[in-house]
Amino acid sequence: MKVLEKVSNFAGKTFAVWVIVFSVLSLLSPESFAWIAPHIALLLGIIMFGMGLTLTLDDFKGVVRAPKSVLTAVAAQYTIMPLLAFGLAVGFQLPAEVAAGVILVGCCPGGTASNVMTFLAKGNTALSVSVTAVSTVLAPVLTPMLTWLFASKWLPVSAGDMFISIVQIVLIPVVLGVVIRILFSRQVDKSVAVLPLVSVIGIVAVASAVVAVNREYILTTGMLIMTVVMLHNVLGLFIGYLLAKLFRFDLRDQKAVSIEVGMQNSGLGSTLALAHFAPAAAVPSALFSVWHNISGPVLQHGGEKRMQRKQSATMIIQKQAKTR
Repeated sequence: MKVLEKVSNFAGKTFAVWVIVFSVLSLLSPESFAWIAPHIALLLGIIMFGMGLTLTLDDFKGVVRAPKSVLTAVAAQYTIMPLLAFGLAVGFQLPAEVAAGVILVGCCPGGTASNVMTFLAKGNTALSVSVTAVSTVLAPVLTPMLTWLFASKWLPVSAGDMFISIVQIVLIPVVLGVVIRILFSRQVDKSVAVLPLVSVIGIVAVASAVVAVNREYILTTGMLIMTVVMLHNVLGLFIGYLLAKLFRFDLRDQKAVSIEVGMQNSGLGSTLALAHFAPAAAVPSALFSVWHNISGPVLQHGGEKRMQRKQSATMIIQKQAKTR
């Protein structure tokens, strides 16, 4: 078990590398990964079940303990990202399927990756987990409604069918995981350290499968979609940070809110796109999965540098005060 925990810990810290490596491999050898595509919904369900196992009632109590921070982040996530997606789709005059895919991933809740990135960036991980939990519970209603509101300009959207899909592959597995955590907490606590490995394998498999089945489309229009995805993510991170700063949250909360707003559950976006639109609509989610695993560590590195400068400045001030 200790070996598995070490492997899981390593996978969690380096999962950005694995997403990139296997996405490249799926471009080079699509037949090796395309077979995964029919099982994406199952994989996402397993990931969501694992998320449920890591949640406790305290994570939801975070809404009561810090309502302003949690509700601000959730509201920002479900307004900033859909609006940015709509603006980018119109501004870049994206093809219908791609436009719908960009909007869909913008309307998704946060995922486990945002919690990992917040932890690595030395942000408020408890706040991040609470925001992810709340946004995930709200997803069956808000994601279909917002997708219908913004994407129906390009493609017909069945909010009812999408609601059922999200309940089946997100809400039920998460609730089941939470219930099992409550009933068998001692047993779950012993194995929870291995769950990041399961999530990493699932996320890598989903991203690789979507890239594989859309290889030709990515090779021809990949730069355009990647540009849109990068802008979507970076603008979301930046606006989320500014909003948290405007509300005068402390630095750790600013990081958590920024990451929660800018990082979406791209696995859910891929699954819903394949189920309710066309394969091309899943490309933005796949590229989003690759890109936000690059921007996240960059943000983490920047956060560490800023923290080090702040600590150095504090030490200098303290030394000067002692010499007076």
